[in-house]
Amino acid sequence: MTLFLAFLGVSFIVIATPGPDTAITIRNSLLGGRAAGLMTALGIACGQAIWALATSAGVVTLLTASEPVFMAVKYAGAAYLVFLGIQALREALWPGASEHGDAVPQAHTRLSAFSAFRQGIISDLGNPKMAVFFASLLPQFVPASGATFSALLFLGIVFSVLTFVWLAFYATLIAKAGDFLRRPKVRRAIEGVTGMLLIGLGVRIAAEHR
Repeated sequence: MTLFLAFLGVSFIVIATPGPDTAITIRNSLLGGRAAGLMTALGIACGQAIWALATSAGVVTLLTASEPVFMAVKYAGAAYLVFLGIQALREALWPGASEHGDAVPQAHTRLSAFSAFRQGIISDLGNPKMAVFFASLLPQFVPASGATFSALLFLGIVFSVLTFVWLAFYATLIAKAGDFLRRPKVRRAIEGVTGMLLIGLGVRIAAEHR
């Protein structure tokens, strides 16, 4: 029980630290409302669950041992974050023709639930640092005599659920702020900041050594 409580504490600190997952969730909540934000959070959590399964099955060990494969996943993930960042900057600099003045748009259906989910899961699976993170974190909180597939998978699923709950909170918060955050000037400012953040994170992931 002590190890599990320690795991929950470490997990909360890691999850609450802003990063690509938070940035994508906030942006998609602005574009598609609470539903898109929740689907983004679900996609991210599913991506983490897949990494947890791969860690438990030993696949992550093979990934990290293969330099070419690890680098390919890393650069693909970094490129995807940069791509999303460029999209956000484009929206900030050249908003849609329908957005003029400070009027609040009546609809925000530009991002479908499927697209939001896809962005969430791809961005997470494209970050090999998650593989390294799970491989180094999970075994520390499993008793030496109990480092089994099921024990590691359980901790990984718990981490994924906690991530979903935290990001769902962000999505709900953005949705409650609603009309104010979707005012063109405010949304463009958030898009600009989010775009620069995503590009910066993508560049950092690409430049980082293991």
